[in-house]
Amino acid sequence: MDAAEFRRLGHALVDWIAEYRESLERRPVVSAVRPGEIRARFPEGPPEAGGRLAEAVASLDALVLPGITHWNHPSFFAYFPSNTSYASVLADLVAAGLGAQGMSWQTSPAATEVEEVVMEWLRRMVGLPGDFTGVIHDTASTATLTALLCARERTSGHAQARRGLQGGEAPLVVYASDQAHSSVEKGALLAGFGRDFLRLVPTDDVHAMRPDALEAAMDRDLAAGSRPCAVVATTGSTGTTALDPLAEIARVAARHRAWLHVDAALAGTAMVVPEYRWMWRGVEAADSLVFNPHKWLGTGFDLSAYFVRDPEHLVRVMSTNPSYLRTAQDGEVRNLRDWGIPLGRRFRALKLWFHLADEGVEGLRARVRRDVDNAAWLAAQADAAPDWERLAPVPLQTVALRHVPPGVTDEARLAEHNLAVARRVNGSGRAYLTPAVVKGVQLLRVSIGALGTERRHVEAAWGELCAAARGAPAAAGG
Repeated sequence: MDAAEFRRLGHALVDWIAEYRESLERRPVVSAVRPGEIRARFPEGPPEAGGRLAEAVASLDALVLPGITHWNHPSFFAYFPSNTSYASVLADLVAAGLGAQGMSWQTSPAATEVEEVVMEWLRRMVGLPGDFTGVIHDTASTATLTALLCARERTSGHAQARRGLQGGEAPLVVYASDQAHSSVEKGALLAGFGRDFLRLVPTDDVHAMRPDALEAAMDRDLAAGSRPCAVVATTGSTGTTALDPLAEIARVAARHRAWLHVDAALAGTAMVVPEYRWMWRGVEAADSLVFNPHKWLGTGFDLSAYFVRDPEHLVRVMSTNPSYLRTAQDGEVRNLRDWGIPLGRRFRALKLWFHLADEGVEGLRARVRRDVDNAAWLAAQADAAPDWERLAPVPLQTVALRHVPPGVTDEARLAEHNLAVARRVNGSGRAYLTPAVVKGVQLLRVSIGALGTERRHVEAAWGELCAAARGAPAAAGG
């Protein structure tokens, strides 16, 4: 391909993306293909001769789109908002075109310094104190693993430089809410703590971690000869967007000299709105925190914001310094390879810069307020409907609810019924939501926050839920 062909196909692809986005509302939200169907449309072997990219581009509608679940659809209410703004799409194009590798300052100075700028902007936007420093990771899972590695090394006195966890010293313990994201368990396992030394702390009736239960668990471990190492608190849990009481948890963690990491993967975006910052009161005492601009904020996947209060400790834990990576600027610049797990780094900061330039802080605040207001509207409908039950507070944009037919009290039958409701809604193609189980109760999660989602889409989703509940097969009986 030469530059002329690149221009022609590039313009065609921008037009294709724009037309796709404009057509989203007319498409079924969920892909209806069966397993293996997309794969079967491709030949078994690669093309022997080149020059066929134009054919590949022309076949996107037939070969790819049928297998896409449309995460930017205004009736996408599943999992979490995963918005990719037009500005973010353009930034990905620039990043790919530049092909910058940002592992060291010298390898592409702009990749480091633009990231420094936008992460400082982001810190200010969500009201974090000035002693936090931010770095871009790929996902919150990676950031949480990084936090647990840093916690392990602080508690162990940098044991990785000696015998690591093979030294036979007292075991280290990690604590998290019983509503914590699965990435916390995965991170604790990958960091070498072991499943036997992960404590899932009980939660209260609004699904928030109980500080008294946390302290009791830490005291028991100390008495048993173990060492409390890290606490992962959650602001906006996956199932219900529950809010752990950070200030109280921070006091308990500090008494035991345990690292406090805050997982605000979704909810961190809400903190651009000053009146919502009560949700993470006490966050200033955390050692690290993470939230994902590639969710609700609108910056396309993948871009996770990791903030630490002691970047020197992070660098000490993460850095390696072989001769082939050393540069003349070492010691006076950030080498971002030492701020996380990967060596190589894409120029992700462009996406955050472009998105903020396009939408602005006021635009972000208006959209977050819109989504929270739409969730409050849906919660009010559920509260007013005699056969619907809301199962958690709604501080953010996710509503956890279930349908309870008259006379049905058996939990197994209620679970079967609500799963049938979800299947009917999702099978319609007109909306998409995800079920979840919280403390043994089957519920339906309606997560609001796509860029194009307005009140009419939420109203339509409520209509779909009510219609599905009337038609679900387990709706009668006791």
